[in-house]
Amino acid sequence: MDDIPGAWRRTAAGAGLLSSDGRVAPTIFAEMSAAAVRTGSINLGQGFPDEDGPAEVLEAAREAISAGVNQYPPGRGAPDLLAAISEHQQRFYGLEVDPATEVIVTAGATEALTATLLALIDSPEDEVLVFEPYYDSYAAVVALAGARLRAVPLRVPGFQPDLDELAAAVNDNTRIILVNDPHNPTGAVFGPEVLAEVVRLANRYDATIVTDEVYEHLAFDGPHVPIATLPGAAERTLTISSAGKTFSTTGWKIGWVHGPAALISAVLTVKQFLTYVSGAPFQPAVAVGLRLPDSYFADAAAQLSRKHELLGGALRAAGFEVHSPQGGYFTVADATALGGADAAAFCRTLPERAGVVAIPLSAFVSPERQSSYAGLVRFAACKRVEVLEEAARRLTALGR
Repeated sequence: MDDIPGAWRRTAAGAGLLSSDGRVAPTIFAEMSAAAVRTGSINLGQGFPDEDGPAEVLEAAREAISAGVNQYPPGRGAPDLLAAISEHQQRFYGLEVDPATEVIVTAGATEALTATLLALIDSPEDEVLVFEPYYDSYAAVVALAGARLRAVPLRVPGFQPDLDELAAAVNDNTRIILVNDPHNPTGAVFGPEVLAEVVRLANRYDATIVTDEVYEHLAFDGPHVPIATLPGAAERTLTISSAGKTFSTTGWKIGWVHGPAALISAVLTVKQFLTYVSGAPFQPAVAVGLRLPDSYFADAAAQLSRKHELLGGALRAAGFEVHSPQGGYFTVADATALGGADAAAFCRTLPERAGVVAIPLSAFVSPERQSSYAGLVRFAACKRVEVLEEAARRLTALGR
């Protein structure tokens, strides 16, 4: 591929997938999922549930298909879903969102993020600030857009940034501050002082705040606090979320982004030439999901928290040092005591040793900071209890 010109090269390089001979390596997710199939291992690597979401939501999709909701919806999204997103933001966070001008339905949160960055980045000098470790698509999309990625490390334990380092990283070239909260891959929830500092810096340097809040209803220690609710934030914040994690429908790829009308218009200008629209019969079903009673959302978080406790207990019994998550799908554990100081090498042998697949945190870290996260491994807890119990049995045997 070395002689093929185009933006693919910098995209692959940004994601750390471009080899010295010009070939594109598979992602660690593809590699480890293939290892799970090859070895018959339990896949705790990739973050997808193995059980269906709420029956009301699934049935609404079936009804929509039967009713003929199978053609292009409006470019901004089905009106009822736009209204449901607006209602949801008011109901949970007190945010006033105009469904006609301040929200767009997207093909998952990934497209929302991609369209946003492509829309708002305008120069090779533009910088996008992220917290490291970071979800792998961030670096790829920043590179695709032709901007610079600037990362602020999250400190172990707790995975919070140093506020002085954060302040030093933001400058006149900072176009976007990208905040994933609750955070993938670490499971951290950022403290109020971190969120306040993001808003202060964004106002000082006239940066746009872009938030990835796909785990908003899977926070364990208290209600999620969107940055857009903070003073001075709403007028410069684009909030991204999706149905996949909240309703266990990751394959539907229904997401959204909301914010000031002018910013949303900019994003829509790009988004309409990516997928144009997505999942017509799934959109009314997601609207049903967003209107479920509070008890559904509370129960979803509580059930996932119990799964993390089950998984964490097994990891501790096996000899891992566990960093208990505050939200999201993933538990991070240190494998150093088990000979896993090189987390990538450890994860590549784990399927044969224990019949379990996990992902090294190094997959979410730039080359220059690999040593800061050596030995850290990410395990997905979003599986059926009986699957986690079997994984626990295997991991405990590994420790023995």
